[in-house]
Amino acid sequence: MSSNCNSYSNVVQVSERGAESKVTFCRICEPLCGMIATVEGGKLTALRPDKDHPLSAGFACQKGIAFTEVVNDPDRVTTPLKRTADGFEPVSWDAALDDIAARLTEIHGRHGSGALAWYMGNPAAFSYSHLFAAMAFAKGIGGDSHFFSSSTQDTSSRLLANQFLYGAPFPVPIPDLMRTDLLVVFGANPVVSHGSFLTAPRIKDRMHDIVKRGGRVVVVDPRRSETAAQFEWLGITPDADAYLLLSILQVLFAEGLVSARAEVQADGLGWLRAQSASFSPEATHRHTGIEPDTVRTLARDLAATERAAVYGRLGTCVGRNGTLTTYLLDAVNLVAGNLDTPGGSVFSTLGIPGQKWGSLAMGASLRRSYRTKRTRVGDLPLVIGAEPAAFMAKEITTPGLRQVKAMFVGAGNPVLSVPNGAELEQALDATDLSVGLDLYVNETTAHCDYVLPVTTMYERDDFAVTFQMFQATPFRQATDALVAPRGQARTEWDIIVDLISRTQVRTPVFVALRLAAKRAARRGKRLSPRPMIDMMIRMADGGDRFGLRRGGLTFRRLAEQHPHGVVVAPNIRTGVLGEVVVYPKGRIRLEHEDIASEIGALSGRAEPDGYPLRMIGMREPRSENSWLHNSPLLMRGNRIQRALMHTEDAAMRHLAEGDAVRVRSPYGQIEISLSLTDDIVRGTVAIPHGWGHKGSGRWRIANQAGGANVNQLMSSDPADVEALAGMSWLTGVPVQVEPR
Repeated sequence: MSSNCNSYSNVVQVSERGAESKVTFCRICEPLCGMIATVEGGKLTALRPDKDHPLSAGFACQKGIAFTEVVNDPDRVTTPLKRTADGFEPVSWDAALDDIAARLTEIHGRHGSGALAWYMGNPAAFSYSHLFAAMAFAKGIGGDSHFFSSSTQDTSSRLLANQFLYGAPFPVPIPDLMRTDLLVVFGANPVVSHGSFLTAPRIKDRMHDIVKRGGRVVVVDPRRSETAAQFEWLGITPDADAYLLLSILQVLFAEGLVSARAEVQADGLGWLRAQSASFSPEATHRHTGIEPDTVRTLARDLAATERAAVYGRLGTCVGRNGTLTTYLLDAVNLVAGNLDTPGGSVFSTLGIPGQKWGSLAMGASLRRSYRTKRTRVGDLPLVIGAEPAAFMAKEITTPGLRQVKAMFVGAGNPVLSVPNGAELEQALDATDLSVGLDLYVNETTAHCDYVLPVTTMYERDDFAVTFQMFQATPFRQATDALVAPRGQARTEWDIIVDLISRTQVRTPVFVALRLAAKRAARRGKRLSPRPMIDMMIRMADGGDRFGLRRGGLTFRRLAEQHPHGVVVAPNIRTGVLGEVVVYPKGRIRLEHEDIASEIGALSGRAEPDGYPLRMIGMREPRSENSWLHNSPLLMRGNRIQRALMHTEDAAMRHLAEGDAVRVRSPYGQIEISLSLTDDIVRGTVAIPHGWGHKGSGRWRIANQAGGANVNQLMSSDPADVEALAGMSWLTGVPVQVEPR
């Protein structure tokens, strides 16, 4: 590790009035669209799409363009804040970190590392500084510490399915968008989300390209989403994807449509055939609402189309059987002959020498951890070392060994994102120490003892390390910081290194970081993880291999000589299962007792009386979870949150457009305005998440917008959390809607 270079480079133009145009890229969501920033007098004044970006080519969504308002938001936290009886008051960094360090040391000394917890929110995945900070703290403070993340509201089931099938959680199979002729999308709305576990700028255009070359895009969703409206919509009952996928497998096996490629790639095809045998399209029709002939046609098309891919995302991960559903997505691709083949579902390997051995070691460690480590509350396994975020409140309030006494929340608002947020609000007030690292005082950080100001994406250098293995077109881009941090904001890495240096906690990682920070300080530098990112760039495809490949890429060369980024290959390599699968002989392993148990449980699903509707989530083009609701541009037009319901379901309840309604589940209730449509499967209610703002006076536009916290309808009871991956149950939740 070495000093962090915050040179403000990437200048492409300077106007007569001193305005600079700087090349960079957006890090709100996964396409990482190229951006041009206008900087005047050291201040970010405007953002526009980068027309010279090789992939996004002049596209950026309204969220990216509006981000100037986040950087310059007068409600943004720009100095450390301490909560007092009279509200939050500004304090110095020294005062804040000294007090936090002293209390942290005391809690660690009295209760051990099991009393410490870190929650990592979604934006952390878009900052290598934050990722390294979270890992250094959460894993470095001791082996008994708690680590929670947004992954158990988002991705853990996908990663666990990989672990079952391939032996390791990474890499993740993605559809080969550039070459496929049939794309079947489950539980995703990429026209709005712009892709997830799939980094593909201009993804809508890439999907339309499939149709232009004579192919098809089929969207399986309970709602005719913005994506489904532009392609073929196959309406399905909420949280019934596993039934549909099993019936597709049943057809493939029964009609002899199993690809010869699958026999070579996997073990356990006979076992899978037996598991799916009872799920004929006729048997699953009552669960899915999809006609048997439609299922058979789709199965035959997947087998007959040379280049086809099935892709699923959030909606497939957060139901009652998220891991099973994700496993079945890959199983369908495999059996139909569409895995690890051009135009199918493919794997990015980065091309780093020895990458398989790293995956082998990681896979063995995580499989062992999954079998041996259990949560204190609920007795569930850990996926990639993360505990279910739905249990955070109970881990704070349940007495005993490893009861959480100190909670750190980085770039997250779990009060609005985990089930039963009110329970977490109360629990946070019961901690001995709670610290938020964030841009705002939100619904979660409002309950923290300290809120520490952090940088936005344009105030730090970056390389999107998390998303390198999800790129439809292998691509590299790095950026330096464009402007200095506002006020006293710091990167999460700098905050955590400074905090660790002030504690008396003597774990090996903390001691090593303190020593490394002191050595860097003696050289007049700050400790930084950037050299580790640089090493990855150098060793991956396109990298300079530390001088062995003349003209190859490094972090600095990317940022200074290739600010718009570099395409390192036109397509993802295929035929790489031998590099990806870490099981013996590189063969996929289909047979798992946990999967069999989940399939068996499908037939025993019980539906509570009095709740005839099923609630799903929905994305909004101008929202990103809960954290962009303070932007005037994104909130223009008197935006409010609404529940979406089928016209006929509303008529049965004597409800009309705009009515105020009460939505009840077995676990809670909310009040919200109603909007009617015919573009949703009967019996379904769609409600966007991320609303329900009441953070503090500092988040004025968001607080005025208010809305309802939809996750108050969800359960944090261990019995209602997905048993394999600890996923929160967020879709297909039984509800009733009635006049308020």
